[in-house]
Amino acid sequence: MKDSSSNGGTGRKQGAASPCAACKLLRRRCSQDCVFAPYFPADEPHKFASVHKVFGASNVNKMLQELPEQHRGDAVSSMVYEANARIRDPVYGCVGAISSLQQQIDVLQAQLAVSQAEVVHMRIRQFSSSPVNQSPENISPPPSRHHHHHHHQSHTPTRSLFGMDMVVDQTNMGMGESLWSSCN
Repeated sequence: MKDSSSNGGTGRKQGAASPCAACKLLRRRCSQDCVFAPYFPADEPHKFASVHKVFGASNVNKMLQELPEQHRGDAVSSMVYEANARIRDPVYGCVGAISSLQQQIDVLQAQLAVSQAEVVHMRIRQFSSSPVNQSPENISPPPSRHHHHHHHQSHTPTRSLFGMDMVVDQTNMGMGESLWSSCN
């Protein structure tokens, strides 16, 4: 006799009147050895509905039958994720979600680079205005006395030191709506 603990507690108990979500949707009798029951419990009908819509019940059945039992749970999780992604985006599915997340990573990395450059800029500005750096040895002589010095702290804006680091198109930095809000 099988009990619910043999299938991870997610299926149905022996003798339970309620069929699994797959058998209920397919309108068939749910047997004790139903391959769907451990992975598509009656209280989660949406899981099988989306998987059935995208992959078809017979294909899911074949995939589960061909896999060792220890891998079936992961396979079902993957199928549910892909099916939900395909329903949201029929053309790209998971690849569309991954691509969108990669674009968000790229934008966030650019924002991080800008922020890091600004921190360096502020530290240099703070360092150059600190009293220790105002001692006579650290102050550049005026331009009229030494023409071979081409850097003057008072005349050169510090920001120009980071002109290359800060070339980022900030017009497209808006994140728009989050992908996570559509996953619920």
